[in-house]
Amino acid sequence: MSVRLQKAIADAGITSRRKAETLIESGRVFLNDKKAKLGDKYLSGDKIFIDGKEIKFNQPKQRLIIYHKPIGEICSKSGYGKPTVFDNLPPLKNSRWIALGRLDINTSGLLLFSNDGVLANQIIHPKKQVEREYLARIRGKPTDEDLKKLLNGFKIEGDFLKFTDIVRGRTTKSHTWFAMVIMEGKNRAVRKLWNSLGFEVSRLKRTRLGHIFLPADLPSRNFRDLEEKDIKVFIK
Repeated sequence: MSVRLQKAIADAGITSRRKAETLIESGRVFLNDKKAKLGDKYLSGDKIFIDGKEIKFNQPKQRLIIYHKPIGEICSKSGYGKPTVFDNLPPLKNSRWIALGRLDINTSGLLLFSNDGVLANQIIHPKKQVEREYLARIRGKPTDEDLKKLLNGFKIEGDFLKFTDIVRGRTTKSHTWFAMVIMEGKNRAVRKLWNSLGFEVSRLKRTRLGHIFLPADLPSRNFRDLEEKDIKVFIK
């Protein structure tokens, strides 16, 4: 399986993909015996040289971990003074953690991380149509007609969004709880759907991604490795 050269360099833990592109453009990268150019593909067995030094691809054990994200952390390595989801992950040698999707700063719950870029892409690629389940507290009392609209879906900012399932939960004087499933991984898709009908999402938590549920006994800011059998389900 081939991957773009800049991605192979980034997955080796050398630098970011963007900086790898800069290295290639500046003529500092060779693929086998030829000066590399953007668009080149890396195949297993190829040799990559940066400034004349060969990159050694150590193959660490493939890992996929669950992380329980709290509200207030951002899904970026550069937090600009704010805590990030990467702060509490275990250190890696000769590789780096890759986030499988994101949650906004005000959303808590399940995130997946892998040290294998190919695996991450296999799991989260749009063609996989991975279910994402959320628990939301909605200000107000949506009607059955509102829920029908959310299930039918509509275009928001150029994207067609909809829930594939909604289950009404506990109701208080001012709020209603819902569990809902969405297939799209678009930024703030759940909030946008509710907001389009005039409802505010006052609390939002992701509880499931595909067949992986957020464990009830996994505290916030903690992680847990998934077993090999759970990984295999994703890549069937």
